[in-house]
Amino acid sequence: MLAGAYGSLLGSNNVHRRFADVTMRVGSPDLDNTHGQSRSSGVTSGTLPIGDDQDAVARVLWELTDREYKRAVPALMNVRTNTAVRAEEEDKSPDFSKEKPQTRIGEASAAPFDRAAWEGEIKRLSATFRKYPDVYFATVVLQVANSNSRMVSNEGTALVSPSSSTRLIMEAQTRADDGMDLLRVETFQAPSAKGLPAESELTAKIEKMAADLNDLRKAPVAEPYDGPALLSGRASAVFFHEVLGHRLEGHRQRDEEEGQTFTKKIGQEVLPKFLSVVDDPTIHEMGGVKLAGTYDYDNEGSPAQRVEVIKDGVLKNFLMSRMPIKNFSVSNGHGRNQPGLMPTGRQGNLIVTSTQTVPDSQMRQKLIDEVKKQGKPYGLYFDDIQGGFTITTRQLPQAFQVLPVMVYKVYTDGRPDELVRGVDIVGTPLAALTRILTTGDQPHVFNGVCGAESGQVPVAAVAPSMLFSEMEVQKRGHQHERPPLLPPPGFKDNTAPSKTASQTKAEVKP
Repeated sequence: MLAGAYGSLLGSNNVHRRFADVTMRVGSPDLDNTHGQSRSSGVTSGTLPIGDDQDAVARVLWELTDREYKRAVPALMNVRTNTAVRAEEEDKSPDFSKEKPQTRIGEASAAPFDRAAWEGEIKRLSATFRKYPDVYFATVVLQVANSNSRMVSNEGTALVSPSSSTRLIMEAQTRADDGMDLLRVETFQAPSAKGLPAESELTAKIEKMAADLNDLRKAPVAEPYDGPALLSGRASAVFFHEVLGHRLEGHRQRDEEEGQTFTKKIGQEVLPKFLSVVDDPTIHEMGGVKLAGTYDYDNEGSPAQRVEVIKDGVLKNFLMSRMPIKNFSVSNGHGRNQPGLMPTGRQGNLIVTSTQTVPDSQMRQKLIDEVKKQGKPYGLYFDDIQGGFTITTRQLPQAFQVLPVMVYKVYTDGRPDELVRGVDIVGTPLAALTRILTTGDQPHVFNGVCGAESGQVPVAAVAPSMLFSEMEVQKRGHQHERPPLLPPPGFKDNTAPSKTASQTKAEVKP
């Protein structure tokens, strides 16, 4: 990993490590130690020696296996006791599906990486922020990972899966006079560093980030709103990942603590008829952009599959791991996890397509037409979204909150669009997803890292821009700490920086 701020390196680390997950199931496929709330008892993790001493590696694996067995057996006893004394579960599916063993030995070949050249580029890119005194925090981080995953099981599966990924994260932050922190983040993903954009393109992105932050500092705070809204393709992709994608993950249909929004809606219309959704980890790129959620085998050894979850608005399927649910007894290659956690059904490359499109250039006018139709003073255009979260447990409201960055009021009387800040998109999924009127004609890609019960996994979402007849936003909470009292070193009265501008302390967020 390389990290830089304001023209200097914060870190240049090269880490070589090995770790192992020992996954064990005792009992039977119908009822085992991972049932219900005992699911975490199925895995024990540890660090392996990095040398090639087979006896040393075998000794650690032996110890981890013994430790895991001593956790799994009492967990099974608790499962059997709880099953006997509790009311009958609604979904009585087995705990583990039977799958065909897989064998594939891939060849590891790490992509070449010129560390010295990239250290220089990270310095130059991060130095661009020195021109902007109102950018109080800025980092450029490059993460390069070459891994070689090995999986063997007593079912006969033997997989060696090499992979390489490179992720560049450029983050900048400022603070408005009222204390609201304002953030801009740009991320780029590729199999190797050679696949990242050219330095000139990255510099232009930084210039745009700084200009956006300057505009956001001056922008008024938006008021709560309920009315027509237009999401750019990137914003739509994040929206669908959060609002729809998580509710299509298989294990959520079985867990009785989950809201189970779509569990009993197979064969029913859950989206407008012109929309379809697939999750396809086998696709490597779309529109020339590499997709982060690509893989050949999931973390349970099942081959990755293209899953048609919604066809012409009708729900057809869920994203399945080897945890069966009612009417879906086998995996479709979506069991994913980060090391140390049990796999669950997760998104890979979620792709939304539409048969009711208009050219992207006409979408703004479509928004204005809808605003006029409803007699609203303005509509909202969401150009970029930094992320979001969704609540799927039934103890809390089945709601979502999406965090937009660049939001504009679009007026019907010819006034220029007005940038506003400090709003979050809120709502409930069943209502929000039925209010899509039409879409643009160009798909846009969002690459990111998603966190859920089974940890952090790389994902992609692809969608066109979308016009909503109704979308609700609320004011975003924020702190009231004042901006810095003095200009940063190297500036005087907000003039150009000197040649000796000093480094500002920054925090690296991985």
